[in-house]
This record gives sequence, C-alpha cells and structure tokens, in this order.
Amino acid sequence: MDFSDVPLSAQFAELWAMAVLQGRLMLLPTRLYQVGVLVACIILAWLLKNWLEPKFNNWIRSLEGRPKWQLRVFVTIRQRFGLIMFSILVWVAARIAETIWQFPSRRILLEFASAVSVAIIAVAFATRLIRNRSLRLVVTWGLWIFVVFYYTGLIDEASRVLDSLAIDIGEFHLSLLTVLQGLIVIGALFAVARVLSQTASNSIRSNKDISPSMQVLAVKFLQVLLFGAAFFIGLKMVGVDLTGLAVLSGAIGVGLGFGLQKVVSNLVSGIIILLDKSIKPGDVISVGGTFGWINALGARYVSITTRDGKEYLIPNEDLITGQVVNWSHSNDFVRLDIHFGTAYCDDPHEVRRLAIDAAKSVDRVLASRAPVCHITGFGDSSVDYILRFWISDPTGGLTNIRGNVFLALWDAFQEAGISIPFPQREVRVLEDENPAIPSGVDV
Repeated sequence: MDFSDVPLSAQFAELWAMAVLQGRLMLLPTRLYQVGVLVACIILAWLLKNWLEPKFNNWIRSLEGRPKWQLRVFVTIRQRFGLIMFSILVWVAARIAETIWQFPSRRILLEFASAVSVAIIAVAFATRLIRNRSLRLVVTWGLWIFVVFYYTGLIDEASRVLDSLAIDIGEFHLSLLTVLQGLIVIGALFAVARVLSQTASNSIRSNKDISPSMQVLAVKFLQVLLFGAAFFIGLKMVGVDLTGLAVLSGAIGVGLGFGLQKVVSNLVSGIIILLDKSIKPGDVISVGGTFGWINALGARYVSITTRDGKEYLIPNEDLITGQVVNWSHSNDFVRLDIHFGTAYCDDPHEVRRLAIDAAKSVDRVLASRAPVCHITGFGDSSVDYILRFWISDPTGGLTNIRGNVFLALWDAFQEAGISIPFPQREVRVLEDENPAIPSGVDV
C-alpha cells in the first residue's frame, strides 16, 4: 500500500489502531500470567537494587588507580542497576518458561521484555562514547524508541509517519525521520571517530621518532579527517544530497572569510608554527612580558604556563608576527649573568675565585660548562664584576637560581672577609659669613 497520499491523521489513526491491537493481545489468558511474571520481576529487581547498590557504591569508592574508562563503565552500571537486575530476572524466567512450555506464545512477552531491556542497556553503554551531552541524549532516546518500535513491529508505520512530517522545497525533502536518523547516525559515527582518534593519538604521542610539534600536527590533522569523514558519511547514509550542500558551504565560506579573518589567520599561523618547528610543547619562551613554558599547542592559541601557575592563551598570530624569545629552541642550555661589586681593598683575583666556587656549589649550575667571572669596570665605590653560569632546566625558574647564587656569594664573601660596598656621600654644611646686604634693601 502506498502511503504517500494518505493524510497524516489517517496514518496516526492506523498507528494507534495497531498499538491498541497489541494492547488487546496482552489481555489474552496465555499472556496474562506473563504480565504477572513481569510485575514480579520488576518488584524483585527493585528489592535487589536497594540491597546491592550500596555495596556496589562502596566497592567503587574503594577503587584506586583505575583507568577512567573503567570508572565510567562502573558509573554506567550503577545508573542502570535496576534495569540490569530486571533483565537478568526476565531472562531467567524466559528460560524456565521455555523448559516448561514448548509453545513460543507462552513466553513471547518474557522474550520481548528480555530483548528490549538488553537492547536498552546496550544503547546506554554505547552512547557513553558520545561526550556531547545534548547529542548523547538525542541519540540515546532515538535508539531507545527505535528498539521499542522494532520489537513491537511498528517500525515501518512509525517511519512512514515521521517521514510525512517534512519540508519539501523543489526536489529537496527534509523530514523529521531524516533529521532523527542523521543525528543518530552522525552521533554514532562521531563516537567511533573519537575512539579511533584517541587510539591513533596515543600511538603517535608514544612514538619518540616524531618531534613534539609534528605529533601535534599529525593528531590535529587526524582529528579533522576522522570527524569530517564521519559527518559527511553520516549525511550520505541518511540520503542528504551533498552536491547542494557543497554549493551552500561555498557561499557560507565566502561570507565567513570576511568576518573571521583573525580566526583564519590564527589557524594558518598555528599550522605554520607546527611545520617550521619554531616552538614545541615544553619549550620555555618569553612573549612580551610573559615568561613560561608551552603547555599545549592549539588550533587558535598557544597555552603558556608561568611559574606562578597562571596560564596565558597567546594567539598564534602574535607568535608569528611578534618577537619571541625561545630559551630552549635548539637546546635547553641557558646562560645567566649576575652583576656585583666589591671594595677596592679586596684582592680581585681572590674575589673571582670565590665567586666561581660559590656558583659551582649551587645544585642547578652546570659543572660541564664552568662558571666564569670577569671585571667589568671600576665604579665610584666598588670594583664591578660579572658572574656567568649555565643551567639546563629553565622550566625550573630563573629568579630562584639567581637568588641561590647570590646567597652563595654572600656566604662565601662573609667567610672570606670580602666586603660589598655601597655608595657613600659626604655632606658639608658651610657657615654663614654675613654676606653683604645688597643696597636698596630695607631690613
């Protein structure tokens, strides 16, 4: 029968009539006892849930060091604990009925309830892969409704009713059925793409032969490829014409190109940064007044964490067009300078030796690149020196290592009797010798 010209009200009426027929079949004597068994299973499942769920919760709280995916599985089990108990009890009841009666009609409701409950539980576990809550909710309810209609034999009638709720523009046909199918299929494909992306990303990040910047670029490219393929494949599977979509996306792209120039510039700059390997995760950089190490490279910005725990999001374009000091671009060695002065009465040879030994005594100062100390000039009240030393861990901070070297210098000079002078000024007060009073001044 062709339902294309049947009014929508008639389609709803037929769907309702089939549902009523299924309800009347429930009242047959061969099925009433099955309804009673189902009610008993519901009550027993509720009792088992109240008894076992607290023990299960305590066991979950006692777990330590488990992967996150295992904890998510346990949380899903806890949320569906009653349904899981009901599914087990109904399955057992159906197997008992199968051994007593050979006729399928004697256990058809039990088999139906067991299949539907297992399918609903499977949907709940499968949709946990979808992180977006709104999309997960739509996919979950859509699959649950599909499962119920499928096992009740109403799937064809429900599909025709949903397909009749449509908008037709020329040859373009957009129905409620198409929208629901698209959300469910795309959501499922996105979940598969996310699992594949995470697996491939972990494999790429664990490969030591790939540089950190190329790892980030490969992961980003893989994510765009998988999620883009999932989106277009999903649309193709539900029957959406991609030719018209390509024309529409091209028109939208031209409009967005003018309004999102900065966003596109940051995206392109991010790709350039990853390709030229100028900076990579873990590098210590200075941008403007911000000093810290790179925490992550994003598509639009770079995350920089400072020593005081602040996280700055620097647009990629600023790193391309501005001046960036990369303290660990080719290697992690950083040279630091300290300026100080001693009194003229102190032996400069002894001062230089003490300064070098004091710098060597600090833990983070490299012994392989020995510190050096030079005289830089004769000041007004002191002989001026510069002490240079190297470190290989700039992420550990620069101010603290300078402070430790200054403290070591202070202790060494105090022990050797070396004085650190400070500027002194002599002020003389001249007595008034009664200067002559200018003529014409009335005193």
